[in-house]
Parts: sequence; C-alpha cells; structure tokens
Amino acid sequence: MTFARGALEWSLSPGAGENVVLGVTMEYGIFMMPSHPPEREVFQAHQWDLDCLVLADKLGFSEAWIGEHYTAPWEPVPSPDLMIAQALMLTKNIRLATGVHLLPYHHPAELACRVAYLDHMAQGRFMFGIGSGGLPTDYTMFDVDGMNGQHREMTREAIDIILRLWAEDEPFEYKGEFWNVNLPEPQFGTLKHHIKPFQKPHPPIGVASVSFGSETLKIAGERGFIPMSLAFNQEYVISHWEAVMEGAKRSGKTPSRKDWRITRDVWVADSDDEAYDQAINGMLGRVWGEYLLPLFDQFQLLHVIKHDSEIPDSAVTPEYMAEHVWLIGSPDTVEKKILSLYEMCGGFGTLLSLVYDNLDNQKGWEKSMKLLAEEVMPRFAGIDPD
Repeated sequence: MTFARGALEWSLSPGAGENVVLGVTMEYGIFMMPSHPPEREVFQAHQWDLDCLVLADKLGFSEAWIGEHYTAPWEPVPSPDLMIAQALMLTKNIRLATGVHLLPYHHPAELACRVAYLDHMAQGRFMFGIGSGGLPTDYTMFDVDGMNGQHREMTREAIDIILRLWAEDEPFEYKGEFWNVNLPEPQFGTLKHHIKPFQKPHPPIGVASVSFGSETLKIAGERGFIPMSLAFNQEYVISHWEAVMEGAKRSGKTPSRKDWRITRDVWVADSDDEAYDQAINGMLGRVWGEYLLPLFDQFQLLHVIKHDSEIPDSAVTPEYMAEHVWLIGSPDTVEKKILSLYEMCGGFGTLLSLVYDNLDNQKGWEKSMKLLAEEVMPRFAGIDPD
C-alpha cells in the first residue's frame, strides 16, 4: 500500500513493517514529567520511575528526559539529576537528560558545577535540558515575575553564565541583572575553578517550551540547542518550528529537523479497542481528566489542543484526546498516526512518548512499551526529516 503524504511517498506493507529506506532512522525515547497520582508515596513513585527507565533501556529507547517541578503534586520530582544519578547505575545505553532544569530557580554557578559533575558520571550518556518554567506557584515560591517574562530573561542570563564557566579558564567577573558570578583567580597554590563537563565543549543542550510561538525555543534556534515540543494541533506545533527558525536567523545557524524532539502520549495494545479502553480508563485518562486538561483550561491553552477552533472548550475531554491527539491503538494504527504526526510537523528526528505512573496496570504498560519498541518503531527505519 502506498501513502502519499506531502512531498513524501511511503510504500508500506500493513503489518509487515516494511517501508522505503530514505536515510536515517527515527529515534524514540520517553519524556517523564515524572507524573504520579497525588496519593502515591514519594519513594514508591521514585522506584517506579527507575524501573521504567530500566525497561526503556532494555527495549532500546534512545533517551529519557526527566522533568523538574516544585509545586505540582501530580509532578512531584524537584531533582531530576538525583534520579539520573541512580539510573546511570541501573542502565547501559539509554541517554538520560534533565527535562528540564528550570534555570530561574538555580544559581547558575552552582548548577554549572553540578551538571558538569553529572556529565562525568554519565560518560557521554547525559543531556542537559533547560527551560524557563511555567507554573505560577513555582514563580511565587522563587519570587520570579513569570507573568511578565522575567523567567525568560533569567533563563537567557543563566545559560550565558553556565556556558562561560564551562568554556573559560581565565578569571572573569560577571555582573548581571539577576546574578553576579566570578571565576576566581587561583589561590593558595591549589584552589581554583576546575569542574568542566566530560563532553566537549559541553553536553548536548535541549530546550523545552509549552507556549505558542515560544520565546524560549527562539533561544534554542539562536544557540543551536535541541528543540523540544509538545505536539498538539498543527498551528501550535508549526509555531514552535517557526520560533526555532526565527532564533536561528539571529546567529546565522541552520537548524536540523533531525534534532527536533516531538512529545506525544502513546499507548499500544493488540487491538484498537483494547488500547482505547486501557488509555481512557487507565492513568493516561486520569492524568488528563483530573490534572492536565483543567490546568490547560485555567491557563487558557485549550485552543492549542483543538483540531478545529469551533469546538467548545467543554468538548475537550480525555475521550476527545483519545480520538484526535493520543497515539493509541494497535501497532498498525499507531504507525499510521505517527506518520500523520510526522507530516503535520513537517518532519522530526525523535518521538518522545509521555510517561505516567501505570502501577495499577503494569502489565499493560510494559506491553505497550514493548510493542512500540519492537513492532512500531522499526517500521520507521530510513525516514530523513531533512
């Protein structure tokens, strides 16, 4: 069967997983907020996340991004680097990344040293995800004026300081709007700044954002960082790539779609009906129904989800998400949905599956991960977004 999609033509044998080899292979990873129901005990939640990372490593997932939040009971992890440090000892191949460190809430000199140290622990398996933050309660806790864009200004200043500390050996004095940092002169014969990253000049840097036409993703394009996007409707996701391109023009860079990470909810089962039932009636449906959709509504962001702007906000439910947004179904159905997503975005290099606490349906979750890795993603060998 042949599918014509934009400028690309795909020749597929349904169920056989064969398609035209065009170039590189689409990679697949996971994005962990990490999310757990508020009643989950912190240690138990942490252990589940570690087990999930071990499973992803065994199944050949290329990378895992681990989030950072301070005031969200549904996203209860404030220290992704601690989880990464433990996961490095339990995994072999998967690249582990902060997804993301929220730069306004860290002193850049302290974070530069911590990240560089973790990079040595990872020996090439670490990526440094950065962001500005988006929760008003986090803004309040750290006294950041995020409602007027101060968080983005702080992010830009923080990354300037971090990169300079990693790149320079000669003493300098930095007087910023938000932080003052000095690279000190060596003292007493032995004391000096010495913690630089293992990867040169630094670990890969990823930038995530939720806002339409993201200013933070413009920083990614300007600096040549990895752009990361939630993939909702076409207008929204295209605004993200346009933001990357706008930023790249400032510095004369040429961004590659191979670097673009696209994040979506995925659930694979033997049949479409089984996948729908497990998604809607499992943690995927609960997280969206009880937490994410109400939050998007309060932030006036439901419009970025709708495939038709005429749809009322009240119609955007977990059932709507299952029908129009989530990549759920049998392996054949999920394959077709990924192709549609790929066309909508104009191409991307890595699909990141969102992860939620599925302790109540562990077997179904593990099967979904296995089917995605072994039945679905091998069918995308050869896709070259550039």
